[in-house]
Amino acid sequence: MNNLRSFKGDHIQTYDVIVVGGGGSGLAAAVSAVEHGASVLLLEKRPELGGTTGIAVGSYTANRTRWQAAAGVQDSVDAHAEDAGKFPPAAYEAVNNAELRRFFLAHANETLEWLEGMGLRFLGPNPEPPNRAPRMHNVVPGAKAYIALLQARLLRLGGEVRTNAAAVGLEREEGRVTGVTVEMDGARTTFLAGSGVVLAAGDYTNSPDLIGQYRGQEFTPIEGINPYSTGDGHVLAQQAGAQLVNMHVTYGPEIRFIAPPGKTFQQLLPVNAPFVKLMGRLLPLVPQFLMNIMVRRLLVTWQHPENSLYEDGAILVNQGGERFCDETDSPAREIAIARQPGKIAYILLDERLSERYSQWPHFISTAPKIAYAYVRDYLRLRPDVAVQGGLSEVAGRREIPAAALAETVAAINRERQAAGGSPLVGERWALLGPAKAYFTTTEGGAAINHDFQALTPADDPIPGLYAVGQNGLGGQVLWGHGLHIAWAMTSGRMVGARLGDKASS
Repeated sequence: MNNLRSFKGDHIQTYDVIVVGGGGSGLAAAVSAVEHGASVLLLEKRPELGGTTGIAVGSYTANRTRWQAAAGVQDSVDAHAEDAGKFPPAAYEAVNNAELRRFFLAHANETLEWLEGMGLRFLGPNPEPPNRAPRMHNVVPGAKAYIALLQARLLRLGGEVRTNAAAVGLEREEGRVTGVTVEMDGARTTFLAGSGVVLAAGDYTNSPDLIGQYRGQEFTPIEGINPYSTGDGHVLAQQAGAQLVNMHVTYGPEIRFIAPPGKTFQQLLPVNAPFVKLMGRLLPLVPQFLMNIMVRRLLVTWQHPENSLYEDGAILVNQGGERFCDETDSPAREIAIARQPGKIAYILLDERLSERYSQWPHFISTAPKIAYAYVRDYLRLRPDVAVQGGLSEVAGRREIPAAALAETVAAINRERQAAGGSPLVGERWALLGPAKAYFTTTEGGAAINHDFQALTPADDPIPGLYAVGQNGLGGQVLWGHGLHIAWAMTSGRMVGARLGDKASS
C-alpha cells in the first residue's frame, strides 16, 4: 500500500516498510521487501546512496557457494563458523554471539546467488588464512556495483527513495514503532510504516560521543574511515529501548594513508548492468599479472601498512619532524597520532628498510594470498603519500623541517646504538604519508533475534522495529575480509523477505 492517512491532524504518508539508511544493508532490505510485495520507502541522510559499502573494496565471504563448487572446493557451515573465530583477538571473540554468526554464515551463500541473479558478477573464491578453504568472492568491478544495481532494481520495482532525509526520531504507539520522523529541507515530516521500520544506518566510527562512551574518552579524536558513519541508527535503537551489545568492540584504531585526491580508478568505473555483465565475462580471461596490478592499486588505496614495519625499525614522525610515540605500542600510537598537528604522521624508512620492503616476504600492505604492495608500488601508484631520496630531500617534499628530522634520526640512533640496535642510515630514504589513525568499523549494535527484531535488555522484541547490517550485528564479531558486506546483504535480504511476506499476508 502507498496511501495517505491522517495523523495528529496532518496527512502522513504510509508505507508497509520504511528503511533508514541507503548503504548496502538498507538497499538489500528495501529491494527484498519490494520483491515480496511490500510498499517501501528508503531514507538516506546524504545526497547520494552508498554508505560505507559504496567506498569498500567489495569482497563477499561465504561458504558452500557455486563458485567454490566449480573450483572443486569442499566447505561447510561448521568449518566456516570455526574459522571465523580465528580472526578476532581472543578478548573480542570471547564476547561474540556464536549462534547468530553461524546462522548468518548458513544463509550467506543464498544471498550471493540472489545478488548474481539481479546482474552482479563475482570472481573467486580466493583464500584468506586462517580460513581453511577459499571463501572470498570479489564483486566486479567493485563495491559501487552493489549500490548501483540494488538502487536501479529498487526503483524499477516501485520502491521510493528520499535522499537528504535524516531520520531524527521514531514514532511509537502503544509500545509499537509505527514510523519515522524525518528532517528534510529544514522541516520535519513523519512517515508511517504498517509492517515495520528497519534500521540500516551504518556504524558509529565517526561518533565521538559513542566512541567516548563505550571505547574511552582518549579515543574521541580518532576519526572513522567513513566521515558520515555517526551512529544515527544506534541512537534511534537505544531511544526505542533496544539493548546495544558489544559497543566496545571496534576494528581499529589503525594507521591508514589518507585517501588519494579525486576519485580512484575503481570509483570511476561505470557500474551499469551491461558493463558489469561484460566485466564478469572478460575478467576470467585477463592474465594474472594484470589482475595483480589492479588489485595492487586497491591495496595502496585502502589497506593499512603492516605492523612489521615498526618492529623492523621504521619510525613515525609528525609534521614537525619529531618522533612522538613508541611505534610498536598500539593503540597508544594511534591515540598519539590523533593528537599531532593535523592528526597526521609519516613513516620513515632508511635505506636498509626501503630495500627490505621491496620484495617478498616483506611488504608494506597486503590482501593475504591475493596481492602484495611494496615500497616501489607506493612510489609508482601513490606519489601523494610516498617519496624517496636523501633524508633532507624527502623532508622538503613533505614540508617537514629537514634539520628537525635529522636531529630526530640522530637521537634515535644514539638510543639504538646504546641498546645494540640497528641505526637508521643510508643515502636513499623512503617517507610514507600523510597517514592518520582511523576506526575502520565498529562491531556494536542492537541485540536481535532470527527475525531481525530489535530486542530489549530483557530479550523481548520491540514491535515494529528491526535492525540489520551494522545497526543489527546482534553481538557478532565479524573480523576478516568480506564478512561485513556478506552480513549487510544477507541480513537485509532476509528481513526484507520477512516484512514483505508480512505486508502481503
